[in-house]
Amino acid sequence: MKNVQESQTTYTELMIPSYANFGGKVHGGIILAIMDKVAYVCAAKHSGSYVVTVAVEGVEFLSPVEVGDLITVKASVNYVGKTSMIIGMRVEAFNPRTGQSTHTNSCYFTMVAKNDDGSLKDVPGLILNSSLELRRFCEGKWLRENARHKKETLKGDLLHFSDDELSKTLIEENCILNNLLF
Repeated sequence: MKNVQESQTTYTELMIPSYANFGGKVHGGIILAIMDKVAYVCAAKHSGSYVVTVAVEGVEFLSPVEVGDLITVKASVNYVGKTSMIIGMRVEAFNPRTGQSTHTNSCYFTMVAKNDDGSLKDVPGLILNSSLELRRFCEGKWLRENARHKKETLKGDLLHFSDDELSKTLIEENCILNNLLF
C-alpha cells in the first residue's frame, strides 16, 4: 500500500516555436505526449515497475496554449485496480510576461504495470488520507466501470440493429443517407 503523495508528480516545460500548429498555438498532440510521459512517471513511481498507457479519458482542451508559455502538468494516482492505475492529470499554462495562469485541460490516463516478461503485474493498493482522495478514488472507480461499458458497447458494433432502425436514429442529425438500400 502506498500513499497518494508518494507518487504525485509535477512537471513544467517551456512551449517552444517547434511545438506550434498551423494556427500558431501549441499543438494538442504535443501536450498529450508530455502528459503521457508525466502519467508514466507517476504510475511507475506508484507501481515500482514499467507501465504502459491503456486509455486516455476526458481530454478536452479548454483554452489554447501559446508559444512562450510554461505548462505545468500535475499528476496523481486517483484509483488502483489489480494491475491498473487511473492517473488524474491537470495542465496549467503560465504566461511569464503577464503572470497569468490558465487551466488548459484535465483528463485521466489508465496505465497498467508490466513484469519483465510483459505480463501484467499487480500494483500496490492506495492509502486514502483525505476526502479529496476518497472522491477521486470513487471517480476513478466510476470511470473504470464506464470505460468497460463503453468498450462493450463499441465491440457490439450496433450489429443487432437493422439499417432501418439505425437510419431512424439519424433523423435530426447533420448527415444525409445517400444511396443506402433498405
